[in-house]
Amino acid sequence: MKITQAIKEGKQPFKIISGENHDLKEPLVLVFGNRYLLEDDNLFIEIKKLFPNGHIVLGSTAGEIIDDTVLEGGVSLTAIEFEKCHFSVKRKNVSEIDNELLLGQTLFNEFSKENLKHIFLVSEGSSINGSALIEGFEGVRINNIGLSGGLCGDDDRFERTLASYNENAKEGEVIAIGFYGESLEITSANYGGWTPFGPERIITKSENNILYELDGQPALDLYKKYLGEKAKELPTSALLYPLSVRVNEDDEPLVRTILTIDDTSNTMTLAGDVPEGARVQLMMSTVDDIVDGASIAAQYAMNGRENKPELAILVSCVGRKLVMDQRTEEEVEEVISVIGTDTAVTGFYSYGEMAPFAGKDACRLHNQTMTLTLFSE
Repeated sequence: MKITQAIKEGKQPFKIISGENHDLKEPLVLVFGNRYLLEDDNLFIEIKKLFPNGHIVLGSTAGEIIDDTVLEGGVSLTAIEFEKCHFSVKRKNVSEIDNELLLGQTLFNEFSKENLKHIFLVSEGSSINGSALIEGFEGVRINNIGLSGGLCGDDDRFERTLASYNENAKEGEVIAIGFYGESLEITSANYGGWTPFGPERIITKSENNILYELDGQPALDLYKKYLGEKAKELPTSALLYPLSVRVNEDDEPLVRTILTIDDTSNTMTLAGDVPEGARVQLMMSTVDDIVDGASIAAQYAMNGRENKPELAILVSCVGRKLVMDQRTEEEVEEVISVIGTDTAVTGFYSYGEMAPFAGKDACRLHNQTMTLTLFSE
């Protein structure tokens, strides 16, 4: 595996930070960046000049992870040439298939299944129901094929997210990257570090990822009551107080972040499904808890690996970044201390993370977690 990494800050050209050169043969080029920079059509032209034979995947973020650094308002680039394995990229837009479950099924069925080891998703993040998208993949996925990824971000603005494959970034795109090869080893895991508090309440009215009522009361009114003065800062302040959602008593609780609120209908739209009958609690965290959670996620991803990872794609939640503020890089540094300093690290802060729970096969949508996908040939 040959890897070249570069960063771009503002209008400056890309600066190579690792890798002797960018003369790679048909590399996978992962580009994660600030939404405003991705809106500039010249960005894709610049990347295409650097890697004319590259398969270029772009995604907007709430912060870019590269090596042990978290960029603010920049662009990170990681170009990977696989020497023993190969990959395939598929894409769909929500305007083509206005049903996330069917979109997921359709995308998965476009891949050849022979020697397919893993699919990594870079998805629209501002309006899509991420759990329904995953459910579409899970409905047709074969058990020995892994699935992970993330929903694109837009800092804490929640205005629009962008993604693309081999074209200028645009809204509504879902990009799926399939990885093939006998020698390819890919593992993924996630962990949060958030603690529930306050009374447990029951979802009495919801529709997919729209939450209407808790215990028969308007959910948004109740949530604002708990937030107090911070309610004026919604939806951004909701990132500091996500919801723990437990569908069944024996299931692991899922964390759900609020994407948008509607004062007129008194509803909240979350990043994934919130089914009626599920029990919910508010959650909170500290910087130290989040850093410890990142370490646990890395340990889970390393468990049972036969080879040291050569590449790590990290997807962490924008809510974690808001809590950590100036200490954000600490969770990335903690991950590197576990997976090793020889591993090339890339990734982004997201509106939702995709990975299985530890020891489980099925992929789930998470919020407020650190998610890792580790690769080696």
